[in-house]
Amino acid sequence: MACSTSSVTWQELLDGVRESFSTEQVDVDRLRTLMNSYQSQRSDWEQYALFDPHTYTRNLVDAGNGRYNLIILCWDSGQGSSIHDHADSHCFLKVLSGEVKETMYAWPGSGVSPSHSSTPTMEVTGSESVLIDDVAYINNEIGLHRVENPSHTDQAVTLHLYCPPITTCQSFEARTGRSHSCHVTFYSKEGQKVCSSVK
Repeated sequence: MACSTSSVTWQELLDGVRESFSTEQVDVDRLRTLMNSYQSQRSDWEQYALFDPHTYTRNLVDAGNGRYNLIILCWDSGQGSSIHDHADSHCFLKVLSGEVKETMYAWPGSGVSPSHSSTPTMEVTGSESVLIDDVAYINNEIGLHRVENPSHTDQAVTLHLYCPPITTCQSFEARTGRSHSCHVTFYSKEGQKVCSSVK
């Protein structure tokens, strides 16, 4: 499927992402354009949008034959992630419902790998609201981030594309910059609940 600025359906989005990984090279601009081209319709993705009142959830939509993961994250009011990296993955985030706040951070120790850093700070480098149908992008060269639902009343739903698939990441303590390795788990796969919590 040729990627253009015209709108695509949910199925065309899924097919277009899969086609984008038919070669070894990742075309970041093409993937961003493709994700921008989809206009959110709740009926398309609602079956994957499983919430938990105690924590945000990761819901696997497509495992991507080991080349990528397409995941829907569900954020109840006030829920947020830790400060984290993305291993060696590209990460695209598209808001499907509501809005999220993305706060960007520098690596502890002015870019030094966190496992070798003793600097007890997490420097905020920027913050922005990501609104419905907006697409954000990050990788480890850009820095770290935290995502949260700033609303006290409304839920938010985001679509994430990780390539290669993300299986582990580092989370960071806001006050000290100390890092911890985390295994990425799923609350559901293809609409079926598989576990009860997300770390």
